[in-house]
Amino acid sequence: MKKICILENDDLAPEVVPLYERYGSMFERLFRDAGASDWQFDVFHTPNMEYPESFDGYDAVLLTGSKADSFSNEAWVLELRRRVSELLEQKKKLLGICFGHQLIAICLGAKVGRAPQGWGVGRMSYDWHATDLPLAPEDKKMSLLVSHRDQVLELPDKALLLASNAHCPVAAYSVGEEVFCVQGHPEFVEEYSAFLMNRRRETLGEELYGAGFKSLELAHDGLDVARMMKAFVEAP
Repeated sequence: MKKICILENDDLAPEVVPLYERYGSMFERLFRDAGASDWQFDVFHTPNMEYPESFDGYDAVLLTGSKADSFSNEAWVLELRRRVSELLEQKKKLLGICFGHQLIAICLGAKVGRAPQGWGVGRMSYDWHATDLPLAPEDKKMSLLVSHRDQVLELPDKALLLASNAHCPVAAYSVGEEVFCVQGHPEFVEEYSAFLMNRRRETLGEELYGAGFKSLELAHDGLDVARMMKAFVEAP
């Protein structure tokens, strides 16, 4: 059994809470579907400054996505970066998703900012580079549902590039046996991705909105990425 600390960095919109509960719950369902039926999860809501008394009892810490900027000076984001920097020093296993992927990169000294290509929404496909990673895609391709306008602008020092495409050159990376991060959202389902695009339709513009919505007709590899993360956490 593994014990996982989920640092939840955002709230769901009230209208979808009955469907999905909270972001922490979305990850719990994802990993159980990926075969981690015996994992134990504790969820802490970082915008409310919620943290465990100690991280010592956890096998891994997962950072969720957020609509906030990972590079902002909001008090709760500053505190989160401080905590994550300490966890990196302790070599605690970390999983980062979207905002979490970006925030960990900042703590590793990399640049993060607005994507020069603009918003990424819907389903996005990437080239997978780390073919020797356990459960890596045999076809060297990977697709995830995404929703972001910020991204990691350079590969962190000593990091291994896992996935990339023209829109997002650092779409996933790892550092040794301690860090595994992805820009996409393996926990998303198509209906939730569509909900987010509908909320931002005016911001996205009709062309991007239409293309993003159309992309949801194709399958994504969220469950496979969760299985890779499970193997990463369970590796000795």
